[in-house]
Amino acid sequence: MGLAPERRVLLIIGGGIAAYKSLLLIRLCARAGIATRAVLTKAGAEFVTPLSVAALTGDKVYTDLFSLTDEAEMGHIQLSRAAGLVVVAPATADLMAKAANGHANDLASTVLLATDKPVMWAPAMNVRMWMHKAVQRNVETLLEDGAMMIGPEDGDMACGEFGPGRMAEPETIFAAIEAFFKAGEGHRLPAPEATRCLSDRPLAGRRMLVTAGPTLEAIDPVRFLSNRSSGKQGYAIAAALAELGAEVVLVSGPTALPDPKDVRTLRVESARDMLAACEQSLPVDAAFCVAAVADWRPARATGRKIKKEKDSPPPALALVENPDILASLSRPGKNRPRLVVGFAAETNDIEAHARAKIARKGCDWILANDVSGDVMGGEDNEILLIRSEGTEHWPRMPKAEAAARLAAAVAAHLGEESGRGIEGNRGRTSRA
Repeated sequence: MGLAPERRVLLIIGGGIAAYKSLLLIRLCARAGIATRAVLTKAGAEFVTPLSVAALTGDKVYTDLFSLTDEAEMGHIQLSRAAGLVVVAPATADLMAKAANGHANDLASTVLLATDKPVMWAPAMNVRMWMHKAVQRNVETLLEDGAMMIGPEDGDMACGEFGPGRMAEPETIFAAIEAFFKAGEGHRLPAPEATRCLSDRPLAGRRMLVTAGPTLEAIDPVRFLSNRSSGKQGYAIAAALAELGAEVVLVSGPTALPDPKDVRTLRVESARDMLAACEQSLPVDAAFCVAAVADWRPARATGRKIKKEKDSPPPALALVENPDILASLSRPGKNRPRLVVGFAAETNDIEAHARAKIARKGCDWILANDVSGDVMGGEDNEILLIRSEGTEHWPRMPKAEAAARLAAAVAAHLGEESGRGIEGNRGRTSRA
């Protein structure tokens, strides 16, 4: 058991239907070069088999506190200290209660009591259990003791209820693990304040660019061409990225929205102004082209108001094409963001048009939505996320929730990409 703890996780798999997600978490860690060793509780083994876990970790799975061979070597002590991070996923109410109150009557709880390494918890339980005062007391105790808490999330549960208690997705947990190791905290127990921030800020050190709102193309000093975009989705995405620790630049067309907290907001009017502001904000790790940019602008904007003449036909309005911001940011080059995300606002054949757009523009991901209803200017969105791994359908949800889901997916993607040995932009994206 004398393995180096750097980039090594001890995963404790508790009993719950969410245990199957631990298998994907192991796979994500392996792809990133993070070794995983597993402790499978008796209840956890009712949902996933030791053979499945061992096949993915490539290591023995530990289940019994009183295994004579292991305990001759003080196995529970060695297990608790041979990794840089202990992760409990799913973390049941029982496991958290034992850890919070110092109980140790099986291998998992004994390891948790014996460890001198940071512990990351991914709770999973019924919504009423999660909200129970006893569980919340235990959560607060664990946080005060320096634990990291990932989730839980709102969602449908196996019991048929809906609410907080659903285990965070493997990608979200992995992003927090990756951020932990990148922060260099794997060799010592962080202070409680550091662990709270670390678990919630997997994008710390990353730089993001978001465009939002409509553009305004002047016809004369009074009139202009524009569209119905409110900017709400783009602003929500900027806020969600900042919430996860990213340094965010928001380039916004004219909106009535306040600047998001902890986000640098640049206000522009035209498509040309927006492109210039984006180019000046490079380099970034990821760019999100959420703005509804006008495809055309008047060929000539007059310096005086065009007067309505009696008995005269309306003046002809000649249009020219605006610069394509999404295609410009997606173009290969030293300043191309590692991830470029576009939006496709469509009224029909949503997926077909979105797939054509991702090929035409050269971006990495497309979020497509149907704007034939009340999406533009509304509070909700229904999205198709199209990327090389496949297509995800996100049901109708508040725009803030969709933004948080996107931010978590981006954190997981960038973390996994860095883990595969692709050098990130952390060093070269900082600015004086």
